[in-house]
This record gives sequence, structure tokens and C-alpha cells, in this order.
Amino acid sequence: MTAPANWWESFFSGLAVDFWRAAVPQEATAEDVAFLWKHLALRPGSRVLDVPCGAGRLTLPLAERGCAATGVDISEEFLVPGRAEAERRGLEVALLRAEMRDLPWTGEFDAAFCFGNSFGFLDDAGDAAFLAAVACALAPGGRFALDYGQSAESVFPRLAEHQEGEVAGFHFAEDTRYDLLTGRIENRFVFTLGERSETKLASQRVYTVRQVVRMLAEAGLTIRGLFGSPREEPFSLGSHRLLIVAEKARAASAAPLRATRD
Repeated sequence: MTAPANWWESFFSGLAVDFWRAAVPQEATAEDVAFLWKHLALRPGSRVLDVPCGAGRLTLPLAERGCAATGVDISEEFLVPGRAEAERRGLEVALLRAEMRDLPWTGEFDAAFCFGNSFGFLDDAGDAAFLAAVACALAPGGRFALDYGQSAESVFPRLAEHQEGEVAGFHFAEDTRYDLLTGRIENRFVFTLGERSETKLASQRVYTVRQVVRMLAEAGLTIRGLFGSPREEPFSLGSHRLLIVAEKARAASAAPLRATRD
């Protein structure tokens, strides 16, 4: 049960996409949007980047609030319904197909976020490259919010070898193991809807909070806050989510002119 190194290239298709589009309750989405609006200091006209964006679960509500929203995702099966929903709502949203490290912008966005526990999919160099690409895409003073559910402090207190249940009409089963040598959670997911069933393998790097903070700092992002939920609970051992808000340094102002005597 070891996922291939590039598992994320093919994972988000078929029933996996249908499941994730249906699984998150509207109340949870509303809480995430409110958190992002407040902690990214968004306002109408703010240029905001969602990466990876899926079907625009958060991109579209922020666009409805007046943000100039751009989403990036590798899965066309997520993007197609997202674009259709944006058109249905009359929203001007750019939903682009690209890998999460492939962010071609420099200083383009006032804010960016990575939600949905999508951090850690890549190897260590890839995760660092993603954070560097986000930092590059941000304007000076721009903020970044990271949602990470696989921090060591989050995942180890609740690690279970097997769990399953019914979610939004799907039967969902998950087998989990931790690889000590790679520092990664290895998952085998089975999604079932009626007579359809699909099995997918996934893998995600486990970092400590300290490691993530250091990676953000190396990308030029300074921590503004650590939370355990979008309701702003402090992060602590066993919190199911680690929400980090960071900020890119503002441009250095020119030194004030001083009178001199020759």
C-alpha cells in the first residue's frame, strides 16, 4: 500500500472528485470563507489566489464577495464543473489547469491560500518549491493561509489503521499506515456510490509545526497566527487542522533624505 511518487496526477478523477465535491458541508465552507476573509484582510477588489482550488469551493464564494479570484488545480475533472458553476452564478473567475508549483506570477496577488489539506502531497523539495512559488506570486505585504491536517501534532494522536462510514451518499473506507523511513502517511481509499466503486492510493508528508514554520520562513513568509480551526481556536496537540496565516515582507521604504553640509 504505497502510492506512486506522482499519485496526485491521477488521484483526483472519477468518484474521488464526486466524493470531495459532496463531502464538505456548506456550514464548513462558510466558516472557511469567513476565516479567509478576515485573516487574509480581503475586501472587494482584492486579488486572491486559491491553489489547489478543486471545483472552486472557496474560490467562488470569495468572488461573490467581490474578490478578483484565480484558482489553480491539476484536475480538469474538478475545474470543468467549477467553471460551469462560476458561469451559472455570473462570476468572472479564472480557473486554470496547472500543477501547484507551476505559478507563473510575480507580485500579482494580494493574498493566497492552500486549503483542503493539500499541502505535503509532494516530496520535501517539491513542498518547498510550492511555498516559494506562492511567495513569489504575492505582492509585498500579501498574506498566505495554509490548511494542513497532517502535521505530526495533529495526525499522530488520532492515527487509525482503518476507518469507514457513509458520507453524502457515498460509502468511504480508508486504510492508513505511517512509513517511518519516508515520514509519510500512506493511504488506501475506497469510494463506493451505488454499484460503482473505485480504489485510490495517496501519500502525504508529515511535518511538525516547527518544520512548516521554518519552510514558510525560508520562502520569505512570516507567521502572523496559528489556529486549530476556522473558529480561531488556538492550535494545540490533537487539533484536527493546522491553520497558519503568514505574510510576505513589505517592500523596504526608501531612506529619508537628510540635510547635509559640505
